[in-house]
Amino acid sequence: MRRNAIAAMIVVATTACLAVAWAQKAATSTASATSAPGLKEVSEFDGINDQRKRSVALFEEAGKVLQHPRCLNCHPVERAPTQGDDLHPHVPEVAGGADNHGMPGMPCNSCHGKSNSMTLGDTVRTIPGDAHWALAPASMAWQGKSLGQICEQLKDLKRNGNRDLAKISHHMGTDTLVGWAWNPGSGRTPAPGTQKQFGALVDAWIASGAACPQ
Repeated sequence: MRRNAIAAMIVVATTACLAVAWAQKAATSTASATSAPGLKEVSEFDGINDQRKRSVALFEEAGKVLQHPRCLNCHPVERAPTQGDDLHPHVPEVAGGADNHGMPGMPCNSCHGKSNSMTLGDTVRTIPGDAHWALAPASMAWQGKSLGQICEQLKDLKRNGNRDLAKISHHMGTDTLVGWAWNPGSGRTPAPGTQKQFGALVDAWIASGAACPQ
């Protein structure tokens, strides 16, 4: 009985991985082959004399990353990830589970490894992955939220995992899962700019008062 159960779980996980590759086929074949647009450098905001306005402008620039599909897909309001630049439902149907790492029998790491995994197909070249691959907690759901609401979430210790601004800075600028947005695998549009630029914008936003857009 136990062998049969284990075999069944392997079949389910394998089928799920094949479904992931199939679901990504259309998005991969139509994804842009050009580089993602860049981010402004922090110095480009030096001409804004009003500190609050400068802080808001810096966050709005960083928001181009926060509201990019590479980030939004793992920050859903519903407790299931989405896929593609159009944020379509994840195929196969999955859920974050109690620990945001998937449900029993189909955890995220059934398909998503510690790094992007090459496939044998010509159209779908990789399945995305990172050592910390997981769904964002419900308290950090961003889809459908305004940039101002996302900003307030980031600063709220009760919703952001008890991270102060220094920890937010470290997370945004160095975390490898955040960094995956700029290395999403062949056929996926990366987030704009680089993680270094993004981290610098976040740091400058914090240094200027961490003001949020209205």
